[in-house]
Amino acid sequence: MRRVRSRDGVTGRRPRTVPGPSDHVVVVGAGLAGLSAACHLLGAGRRVTVVERAALPGGRAGRWELGGFAIDTGPTVLTMPELLAEPFAALGEKLGDRLELTPLDPVYQARFADGSRLAVRADAEAMEAEVARFAGAREALGYRRLRRWLTRLHDAQMRRFVDTNFDSPLELLRPDLLRLAALGGLGRLEPRVARFLKDERLRRVFTFQALYAGVSPARALAAYAVIAYMDTVAGVFAARGGVHALPRALAGAAAEAGAELRYGEPVLALERRGERIVAVRTPHGRLPCDAVVLTPEPEVSYRLLGRRPLRPLPTRHAPSAVVLHLGVRGAWPSLDHHTLSFGAAWRRTFHELTVAGRPMSDPSLLITRPTASDPTLAPPGRELLSVLAPCPNTRLGPGPEEWRALAPGYRDALLATLERRGLAGLGAAIEEESLVTPAYWSDQGHPAGTPFSLAHTPAQTGPFRPRNLVRGTVNAVLAGGGTTPGVGVPMAVLSGKLAAARITGGAR
Repeated sequence: MRRVRSRDGVTGRRPRTVPGPSDHVVVVGAGLAGLSAACHLLGAGRRVTVVERAALPGGRAGRWELGGFAIDTGPTVLTMPELLAEPFAALGEKLGDRLELTPLDPVYQARFADGSRLAVRADAEAMEAEVARFAGAREALGYRRLRRWLTRLHDAQMRRFVDTNFDSPLELLRPDLLRLAALGGLGRLEPRVARFLKDERLRRVFTFQALYAGVSPARALAAYAVIAYMDTVAGVFAARGGVHALPRALAGAAAEAGAELRYGEPVLALERRGERIVAVRTPHGRLPCDAVVLTPEPEVSYRLLGRRPLRPLPTRHAPSAVVLHLGVRGAWPSLDHHTLSFGAAWRRTFHELTVAGRPMSDPSLLITRPTASDPTLAPPGRELLSVLAPCPNTRLGPGPEEWRALAPGYRDALLATLERRGLAGLGAAIEEESLVTPAYWSDQGHPAGTPFSLAHTPAQTGPFRPRNLVRGTVNAVLAGGGTTPGVGVPMAVLSGKLAAARITGGAR
């Protein structure tokens, strides 16, 4: 098939594409990025084979069945359904025909150490009234101004800096960058949000998302307030069947469009001929291909390729997480679908996570109760809770073996913290549980024991992030959280789209 070079409709430039034939593409990994790439490739007329080491689709967005409880093993927050709809649209389908999404109200319940509570709502008028109740009319006015800024920041970035393939950092030097700078996007996140909100509790609600990018709010670029836009303005959604229903839906759409999905089939090696990958080897044999999309972490993909990335600075990984999954008796209506439980400490916790390399002494936690939206995820009369506690990655903090020793005590401390913060009787109500630590992530092959990939430091953002084209291999493309545009469910889906565009020439 002839190579196509496509002009980007927003910037006018021509992103590089894979040269030579691309009729048959092998996608390594059936996570969100790989399945998104498969759908876009199929929509462009390519033949696609997806190989996945696990027994089901999803990658990090997998599923455990534990005593009748259906547990999402990875992300629990779904945002930006318009981006999630794109791979389905590439196949001529509608997201709503494959996945039932319900907007959450509130998107979060925020609980603070002083006992105060805030219902975080995506609706502007409802949230303004809630902020006025919580912190007064002046802060409500500041919220309105913050919301307008978040929207303008999102509009300035999404199509020009996020949903685009970069070939060089020099491509940043265009008027769009001046617009982003004029909005304050190149400054620091925490001081910028403080211009709108004086109440420290409110500032937490609009800056804690920086941890998703792997940096503290004090050091994160203000441009990463776009993550706060995604949940506090665009809204958070619940999927019928849990977050794992999204990769199941993508896999179903891809299979019906002609993709061959091969589960339980890890990749052993890539067969090379000069600068091209000509086949993928698995325990079941040899898969000839014209191009390959690699969705494991960049370190893993480069090992398969027999190459080393050329970077002037070593890569830095994001913090990791301990996740306690609980199947409990009774109803827990005091918890919303998502509850943020903030400790009294703030800056100290980020120092512990990103500098000192030790677990948070006064943790801030994300508690997800998916049965608030879909009771079928648990047996009758039961609830499913997942408690996420950020922790240092294994290159900065305790290593995998240390975590195996720390795990029982950390679990007990986490339950004690939750009971002190209003969930009395939680420990006695547990019927099923599973504790996930960085040791698990390491066992799954995630570098630095973190599922959150590379941190979004300035040196690992935009065109400075590991690119999705590979030097020295002309027909291999990367996708996933470790490459452009970054981490999170919408970004993983976008990365698959951008990887497919490197092969098909499609810009958007």
